[in-house]
Amino acid sequence: MQIHAVSQGESLYSIGKRYGVSWEEIAEVNEIGNSEALAIGQALVIPSDGNMYTVQPGDSLYSIAQRNGMTITQLANRNNISISAPLSVGQRLYIPSAPKRNVETLLYVEPRTPVSEAMITETARRVGDLTYLAMFSYQVKRDGTLDAPSTANLTQLAADAGALNAMVISNLENFAFSAELARDVFLSTGVQDLLFTEILEIAGRVGYRDIHFDFELLFPEDRALYNAFLRRARDRFHAAGLTLSTALAPKTSDVRTGIYGAHDYKAHGEIVDFVSLMTYEWGYTYSEPQAVSPLPQVEQVVKYAVQEIPRSKIFLGQNLYGYDWQEPYPPQGGQPAKAVSPKQATELAVAQRARIEYDSTAQAPHFSYYDASGARHEVWFEDARSIQAKFDLLKKYRLRGMMYWKLGLAFPQNWALLESNFNIVKK
Repeated sequence: MQIHAVSQGESLYSIGKRYGVSWEEIAEVNEIGNSEALAIGQALVIPSDGNMYTVQPGDSLYSIAQRNGMTITQLANRNNISISAPLSVGQRLYIPSAPKRNVETLLYVEPRTPVSEAMITETARRVGDLTYLAMFSYQVKRDGTLDAPSTANLTQLAADAGALNAMVISNLENFAFSAELARDVFLSTGVQDLLFTEILEIAGRVGYRDIHFDFELLFPEDRALYNAFLRRARDRFHAAGLTLSTALAPKTSDVRTGIYGAHDYKAHGEIVDFVSLMTYEWGYTYSEPQAVSPLPQVEQVVKYAVQEIPRSKIFLGQNLYGYDWQEPYPPQGGQPAKAVSPKQATELAVAQRARIEYDSTAQAPHFSYYDASGARHEVWFEDARSIQAKFDLLKKYRLRGMMYWKLGLAFPQNWALLESNFNIVKK
């Protein structure tokens, strides 16, 4: 696969002619309904051999060639540049197809009651690209019992496609993560025993193979209690032939205070079978407009994680959404940002005739527009370039795989590039 940014005056037909593929193929892989509607700056996945790499700070021909199993001469010749030519950050280099690396994938699904036909259809479309389908979430109650989500036939769809079902256990209470609820569970081995017994019963009945704890916004002083809880859980679940995993907040050092303090990277790396790094939400509902998962910040989390956790246990988290902020922005008392899928964001840019810009530092696309009332909006989202940058990061640090939050937010380019970059492990 290659990635092309649309220039003024280009059409799917002219772009296809440039790359030697039909415009229909480009429209299909990018799920473009109106072939005449493109935005300047819009990224397109081109279904052709090889892919394009965006030069990052610190890159050299040598380092890029080495990561892709090539010599400097081969890389320079394929891009018609001199071996001695300096590279510029943001420069695009063509990388011929190379043997794919095996990776695992985990996708959260958050079904509502009743489970919609659209979610069932989308699950059926995506399970072939998954190692794990993670059902979010079974909510712990203070007595150790669980509130179960509606699942319809989603777990069966995953099993039929060879994807393992993961049972996500959360400390959500009244639609918010509760540190008090988690502490009640941590302080009572009786409550824990009841919880573990119920988890095992449900896992056996439904067919869950991994138990995934997503306990967030804990009291920082409960760090040791959470670790002890996970050790007891591991012993029960391993004895039953199940794996144990956790979601980890994005940290760049062993901070023991604040809302992330209870998440102990080193302990989780020792206790559980794998972790999912929640490397997103720098830009969020109540923030100033900015990238949701800017690459430099994501990489800082990864750098810290690999110091504390075996690389073979780390899933890199990736958002399948962006945000549309309206002035005045939330910090100044404005409305919260509206979540948009990458496909919705692109279609919005087309409808508003907005030029899509690309921030080469954050590795994220964005655009602005004015609505019918004259209010200015700023949209940051994900596209083929930004997800390829994350795939390159995964390769650079030799991580176990990718975790996605969440199903139902259309991002067709992600799935096309995922298949182009990797072989998805099935167990």
